[in-house]
Amino acid sequence: MEFYEVVNGRRITRDFQNKVVPNEVLERILDAGLKAPSHDHLRNWEFVVLRDKKEKENALQYIKMSVKAQLELLRRILINGTPQQKMYAEAMPKQYSMLAAASHVILPFFKTAPGVMKPVSVSSLNPLSSIWCVIENIFLAATAEGLACSMRIPAGDEGIKVAQEVGAPQEYVLATYIGLGYPAADRVLVEQVQWNVKQKTHFGKW
Repeated sequence: MEFYEVVNGRRITRDFQNKVVPNEVLERILDAGLKAPSHDHLRNWEFVVLRDKKEKENALQYIKMSVKAQLELLRRILINGTPQQKMYAEAMPKQYSMLAAASHVILPFFKTAPGVMKPVSVSSLNPLSSIWCVIENIFLAATAEGLACSMRIPAGDEGIKVAQEVGAPQEYVLATYIGLGYPAADRVLVEQVQWNVKQKTHFGKW
């Protein structure tokens, strides 16, 4: 794929085929993640990859505990019929299945630093900003390989429990869950709000 084809083709997917991603493809995708820019040049990132059913069940069990409360909150704050509401209506019931059904679940961790979780300035967020560059590279590489990704950001103390479950050191934080696999032919692609670059670009000043 050409670069802009990959960018335009990258979509979050919550429905996967029952097909395993080969190890060599997984390695290329993770290597692309490691090519992301790092604020301190140390690339203090680690990946935990879950492959079999039991590994996934052990790590993903905490999602089920969080989703019910999230659904109730969303029902109260979202307006029916908006693209945002439609997205959540599709996504929230699949928070567990969109990861469990994926060929692999990638757990990207970043090494935290003072101020990251309670920032006092934008620069306090450097470690968090870097890991999201890693995650986007993974998404783009997966698209280039003909694969797709699902994603869930941990809620509440979910990330801490998952980190403990997989044996991550205390100074490492789980940024998100990534489900990696071959997209189902009948996957649902939710409507997105579209913007023209001219509407979002300001030269000189806002």
